[in-house]
Amino acid sequence: MRALTAARRGAAALAALMAYVAGWNYILCALFITFDVVARSLFGFSSQATVEMTGYMLAAGIAWALAHTLAARAHIRVDVLVNRLAPHRRAWLHLLSLTLLLGLGAFIAWAAWELVDESALFQAHDNSAWHVAMVVPQGIWAFGICAFVVMAALLLAEGTLAALTGQPELVDGLLGARTIEDETAEALEAVAMAHEGEPVQ
Repeated sequence: MRALTAARRGAAALAALMAYVAGWNYILCALFITFDVVARSLFGFSSQATVEMTGYMLAAGIAWALAHTLAARAHIRVDVLVNRLAPHRRAWLHLLSLTLLLGLGAFIAWAAWELVDESALFQAHDNSAWHVAMVVPQGIWAFGICAFVVMAALLLAEGTLAALTGQPELVDGLLGARTIEDETAEALEAVAMAHEGEPVQ
């Protein structure tokens, strides 16, 4: 159990770093679009690859944030009924839903790498002026999905072991919906981070 917890925490730390990169990726995407619009309007030139490049950036950002969103229990869910059940029954439903999510994620990851392999085989490039090799954006995207699958597998393994050893509360803490207390703690942490370095009055 300790080894699984350590592995899951390590994966969560990597996922948090990937989500951080994904966030900056979106900022760069917005700056790139802004530059392209201004340059086209005022100076008469553009990158000639705005649609393609921003599409790659958006897809990579989504994929790279999936694992952290799962670890932080931040995916949108409808849990009106499951929260009314006893903890031990709720734990097994959490595990069932994660199993289905893992199966879907694994299928998407397999399809993603098949796409990368096909693009490499045919040396596929996009139709933009930059002529980007498709294996690059597709590989970055596929890596993010694989990180999500690994995170889901570790959570499922740890959650299943916790359920089998009679610890449904631990399963709820790993896989359950975020509580009001969780949201409040996150908001207070964000406020504290925003005030870091401010001079004391």
